[in-house]
Amino acid sequence: MKKILLLSDTHSHIDDTILKYVNLADEVWHAGDIGDLKVTDTLKKLKPLRAVYGNIDDAQARMEFPLNNRFFCEGVDVLITHIGGYPGKYNQAIREELTKNPPKLFICGHSHILKVIYDKKLNFLHMNPGAAGVSGFHQVRTMLRFEIDGDKIQNLEIVEIGKRG
Repeated sequence: MKKILLLSDTHSHIDDTILKYVNLADEVWHAGDIGDLKVTDTLKKLKPLRAVYGNIDDAQARMEFPLNNRFFCEGVDVLITHIGGYPGKYNQAIREELTKNPPKLFICGHSHILKVIYDKKLNFLHMNPGAAGVSGFHQVRTMLRFEIDGDKIQNLEIVEIGKRG
């Protein structure tokens, strides 16, 4: 069993509240718009990190992290990208892969809007953890915590970090 902390859209921000939850996880997954690589450097010192770059990330971040990250965690096929959309409105750049070879768990960021939706048509779970950073239009900073046990995704929890400002 793995305990996962999923965050996105840090926009160069990391603080003690985020780090408290990092320490409770087995792995940290970042769905892009990292900002300053000090964020991911800090995360990597504490826990194994899987990440993708986002639209605000610079060339250095794009050299370190992929646009799309597909991997297995235990028995779950996971696909993470930054700009992915949501069921019925997937981004054109990822839509073909989702249709032809759907993962069990599809994760993206970008919108700063927390969403967890089961895509009944493509038969997978879609997650967007919202935004953990302080930049953007969101009012509440959010992350997601969950467990992967074999092929099960379970014990999903929304983490509200606090107000953006």
